[in-house]
Amino acid sequence: MLQTITGYMRRAIEDYNMIEEGDKIAIGLSGGKDSLALLYGLSNLKRYYPKKFEIIAITIHPGSETFDTAKLEEVCKKLNVEYIVYNSDLAKIVFDIRKEKNPCSLCANLRRGMLNSIAVEHGCNKVALGHHLDDTIETLLMSMFLNGNIYTFAPVTEMTRSNITVIRPLIYTYEKDIRALSRKMDFPVMGKCCPADGFTKREYVKDLICTLRKDIPKVRENLIGAIKRSNIPGWNIQDKK
Repeated sequence: MLQTITGYMRRAIEDYNMIEEGDKIAIGLSGGKDSLALLYGLSNLKRYYPKKFEIIAITIHPGSETFDTAKLEEVCKKLNVEYIVYNSDLAKIVFDIRKEKNPCSLCANLRRGMLNSIAVEHGCNKVALGHHLDDTIETLLMSMFLNGNIYTFAPVTEMTRSNITVIRPLIYTYEKDIRALSRKMDFPVMGKCCPADGFTKREYVKDLICTLRKDIPKVRENLIGAIKRSNIPGWNIQDKK
């Protein structure tokens, strides 16, 4: 299963020129199954990929007492990957100071900003995030339904302010395959510690896609194909060749 996911990752990396010789890549290690799959996949790919690159893992600690990084540290030690934990006040900022009613967007933006800054401090030129194929099409539908825009995140994003390139090597990987890998390798998935955790719009869209698949089995493949053929920035493979 790890080889299957590594194969998906390699195809995405080569389609969109995500990795170049000498890159130092910071993996955003949240403790979820997706970021752990990304860590294992890039660690596996690094052993035989023709372009030599380095990886480190960075976790943004939200400041919650229930968030324990000990098992993530064990995984990184096992894989011989440098591991950095940045202790933040995210929970305090979002819930106590800002008192956000819809905190997800603010929290995500703050976390990404911290991750990019720490990556730069440690000599990285790229940050790898664990967004997979299902995330991609869910983001597209959420953007259309809720904002009236045809948008989803790009495989590669240049962050000019922080001088970092964000890459998403799992964009060809199905969530079901990541779940299977997580079960097979017994990933130490972190429990959710966010006070705002509950039924989200993303979960609603995820359920909607599952319902659609009953009548249209290839709905996900069709949607990702539409994204590739669209004018959504960053998705035209020919522009990357």
